[in-house]
Amino acid sequence: MSTTLQTPHLDVRRADDRFATRIDWLDSKHSFSFGHHYDPDNTHHGVLMVSNDDIVTPGAGFDTHPHQDMEIVTWVLQGSLVHQDSEGHSGVVYPGLAQRMSAGTGILHSERNDSWRYAGATGEHVAEHDNPVRFIQMWVLPDEAGITPGYEQLEIDHELLSGGLVPVASGMKEHADHAAIRINNKYASMHVARLRPARPVTLPDAPFLHVFVARGEAVLEGAGALAEGDAVRIGGGGGQRMVSETGAEVIVWEMHATVGQG
Repeated sequence: MSTTLQTPHLDVRRADDRFATRIDWLDSKHSFSFGHHYDPDNTHHGVLMVSNDDIVTPGAGFDTHPHQDMEIVTWVLQGSLVHQDSEGHSGVVYPGLAQRMSAGTGILHSERNDSWRYAGATGEHVAEHDNPVRFIQMWVLPDEAGITPGYEQLEIDHELLSGGLVPVASGMKEHADHAAIRINNKYASMHVARLRPARPVTLPDAPFLHVFVARGEAVLEGAGALAEGDAVRIGGGGGQRMVSETGAEVIVWEMHATVGQG
């Protein structure tokens, strides 16, 4: 990794220009090269390697598969996602719950949209449903390879009510005391804001930023109007103001390093 700064610029990437994978149970849009979609000029921004916008139908999902040496953060926007892994972790991820899985030396996991609703603390199946689950899954390189696999989750729905940028997943010491969950990268932090109408937020000042409009519409200083699914890659410094007239949910990666330099 390198902390070399780039020339300041804002690179707007529109939702419809993303790579797309569509099969009978999955509608997935990829902000970066992923799977059989490969563009040598679109492999990462900062230390963010993957940002997938996935919609999965009920009763379907990603069967058990391996990961290694990657920090994987999952943010659910609609519905619920059932997680299980080879380290014995299992649970249901839903909107407002931050989840991180450290693949480290190697881990197997599955992610599915269960077709049953659960009866709260009893855990009993009570009814089938036909609701899709939509989630954003993001992969960040760890500081070092070969760490022990790990898992962490925490509900932060209440903190998001403020309308400001909330540190969700971070390895930066600046956010050590107030990020919801930790990632093993001291150069990166993921923030989420549920923007309130006409109440702007200011982006962090960092050499690399990735701004993604997960829901709604917003306006970013220097980039203009952004629709749902649009992203902006910022290099060379932040501090831009972002506002929504109707409300929006945005995901912002603040990164103080990149890959492929030095």
